[in-house]
Amino acid sequence: MMSKAHIPTYDICSLSMGVQVTEDLLVARFPDYLEAHQHIHFPHRHSFYHLALFTAGEGTHTIDFETFPVKPGQFYFMVPGQVHSWFFSGKINGYVMNVSAGFFNAFLQDPAYVERFPFFSGVSAEGVVQLPKAAIPVATELLEAMLQEMKHPQGYSQDMLRLLVLELFIQVTRNTGQAPSGQEPPHNYVLLRNFRKLVDQHYMQLRLPKDYAALLYVTPNYLNAFCRHMLGKSAGEIIRDRVLLEAKRLLINADMSIATIAWQLNFADNSYFTKFFKKYAGVTPEEFRKNIS
Repeated sequence: MMSKAHIPTYDICSLSMGVQVTEDLLVARFPDYLEAHQHIHFPHRHSFYHLALFTAGEGTHTIDFETFPVKPGQFYFMVPGQVHSWFFSGKINGYVMNVSAGFFNAFLQDPAYVERFPFFSGVSAEGVVQLPKAAIPVATELLEAMLQEMKHPQGYSQDMLRLLVLELFIQVTRNTGQAPSGQEPPHNYVLLRNFRKLVDQHYMQLRLPKDYAALLYVTPNYLNAFCRHMLGKSAGEIIRDRVLLEAKRLLINADMSIATIAWQLNFADNSYFTKFFKKYAGVTPEEFRKNIS
């Protein structure tokens, strides 16, 4: 594990593996990717969307301090900024995809289109998808088609790759029952996405549901009831969880004092931050740091 260093953040070019049709997309088979980047099992972040499909092997994959057992048919979807690490036992097989946030911008009218997919919510558990057995060949065939397109580019290769990536996202959503069923009004998904985006942008300054309700033009009571309906949590819990997650991310850096982290997260003082962290994480910041060092 990391101790005396910041969590490294990799951009898509730093993990390049040779000739690419576009600097915004990398697709590789897992053994090749691990061989080229043997250091990346330590906790790190990406500035891009990072996907991993496992077809063979075992181990663990930790995303934002939540650990999942690796199983064949498991597809991991990570958004920019999430902290993750993996530890494998035995031979691992599958695919890795790195795709920039701007890859689709020249192709789609809606720049936020990709955020509609449920596995790109930024919540660790929602980004871990178990593919049904029949859906695994569908996903692998699309990934192999991307590899061939990148190896032998033709006219409109970038657009073909965009189509293949989008088809992969749609097929995974359909084959795992995550596609909207029609029972939930479409505007509910838009409101949820907008609320989560606002929390991610303003959690350091805005801590009360009423602040976000005003930005969303709804009442605080409506926002709380809506969040409980959609996620089983109140709006306040969602805001609190985001603050707690960032605190954990910062605590990995042993060079930052607890007081500095408290100040950066906009807590009134170190004591208040410590009480907050222990109440919701179950341990003090110092104990959490010791456990991950």
